[in-house]
Amino acid sequence: MPGDLDPQSFDPSSLDLTQRVADLDAIQRANPHRFEMVMLTAITHLDPERKFIAGFKDVRADEFWVRGHMPGFPLFPGVLMCEAAAQLSAYYGTTQGITGGRMMGLGAIEQAKFRRMVRPGERLVMAGFGMKIDRRLMKFHVLGFVNGERTFEAIVSGVPLPTDKG
Repeated sequence: MPGDLDPQSFDPSSLDLTQRVADLDAIQRANPHRFEMVMLTAITHLDPERKFIAGFKDVRADEFWVRGHMPGFPLFPGVLMCEAAAQLSAYYGTTQGITGGRMMGLGAIEQAKFRRMVRPGERLVMAGFGMKIDRRLMKFHVLGFVNGERTFEAIVSGVPLPTDKG
């Protein structure tokens, strides 16, 4: 488990990416996303005491966005990095019983910064630091890395969605 959980000085090399808290099947038991909207490959760390979660997405060359974003030079869209961060946070809330069985939806993206391109064939590692976690609002500061280099950061907030499907 990483020692320093301050987002500003976090070292992604402290993560052991070979361990798995959850694989894709376990993620899909917790999160409702399916098909091309699944933005997580595995969860590698989950520490409720420290309000910390980490996982990754293996960015594949056959994903839906590759053909059009951008032809001949595919870049993983920043908005999908934010979606991956939201799914990481939602997994935390669902598996820790915070959501009370309700589905969380993306409520806000704040202070998003994109620092490095993410390309097919790369692994986007994400570390989420809980800022506010309760049944009405979950707010995480999420950092993304490829090969130890920061790719993005954002504060994502999740809010409970209405229970009716109509």
